Amino acid sequence: MANEPDRQTPPDRKDTVAKFWEPRLWSGMTLSGWLRLLAHNRFAVSPWRIAMSLIIVGLGCFNSCMGLLQKLIYGGKITRTQIEHDPLFVLGHWRTGTTLLHELMVLDSRHAFADTFACFAPNHFLVTQSWLPRCVGFLLPSHRPMDNMGFDWEKPQEDEFALCNMGIPSPYFTFAFPRRPQYAEYGDLRQVPPEGKRRWKEGLTHFLKCLTLRKGKRIVLKSPWHTCRIETLLELFPKARFIHIVRDPVAVFPSTIKMRKRMIVDHAVQKTTFEGLEEETLANFQRMYTVFEETRSLIDPSRFCEVRYEDLVQDPVGQIRRVYEQLDLGRFDDVLPALEARAAEMAEYKPNRHQLDEPTRRKIARRWATFIETYGYHVE
Repeated sequence: MANEPDRQTPPDRKDTVAKFWEPRLWSGMTLSGWLRLLAHNRFAVSPWRIAMSLIIVGLGCFNSCMGLLQKLIYGGKITRTQIEHDPLFVLGHWRTGTTLLHELMVLDSRHAFADTFACFAPNHFLVTQSWLPRCVGFLLPSHRPMDNMGFDWEKPQEDEFALCNMGIPSPYFTFAFPRRPQYAEYGDLRQVPPEGKRRWKEGLTHFLKCLTLRKGKRIVLKSPWHTCRIETLLELFPKARFIHIVRDPVAVFPSTIKMRKRMIVDHAVQKTTFEGLEEETLANFQRMYTVFEETRSLIDPSRFCEVRYEDLVQDPVGQIRRVYEQLDLGRFDDVLPALEARAAEMAEYKPNRHQLDEPTRRKIARRWATFIETYGYHVE
């Protein structure tokens, strides 16, 4: 069946850009964190985004003050908090259905997760969660700009955004300064110097302690970059569980391109032409799955489960039941009513459709051949 192209306005059109009052990825950074990122890029801010950068400076002052308040009130408790249940990690490349899988898994009241507010305000959410989201909730769009999925402060979110707002280096900083890749080595952490890796581990652990202090349950986390960080994650959490989701590359590639363009348009502080974006997407996928296939054997088979997006959409209840049984996550019947209700909602969801020309299909078939063969997809 032929796929329909996305109906979207070209990225340089005014109406594709987030409204000036909407939060950016960097809105939760402390002043020192934002200034370090600016300095790392020699303050190469385009004139049309100087105002946005100054707004983030002002927000950085607020975040720094609230972060200090959280440290004064909760610092000792956070340090003493023990993460009793090793996390459950959702793995998979961007646009493979990781968000959907994440949202289905956290329907279980026995699970905790990093919500959007905690990821945007990781430095102070313990002291501001009860009041700040109500004050700024109107600033959020109702749906994610790259697809039709709902978006609000209480939705589960990528913990990578929390690390960014904590000032920890991340490849996501490329969305702010897209003219050159930012901290690419932090994708799989293999080439990060020992001090940098120690800081990354401490940052993630601190964030999870804050989440544990708030909920005290097993935390379900999702970040595509974790797909190639298995070795480091097991160093921190030897008993962690992992769910890996895959999807047809014909859908993944154009959807990832669209997502990255939209993220740059909305969150960059410098102008770019998107030159080299397709090549970078192809290369990132290859690197991610080279490392993933090299390290997946480190996971105890009883703590690893694989899901196909196509199967999950067709039978969400059956697939999540299989996950629960394979990973020994407890009574499935306890979460069944919530899953059935969500499955009914999913019937109304209409995913974006994409159209690929034959040269692009051939390029995907050649560059991602190992993945295509391993997971039984057919690009032709």
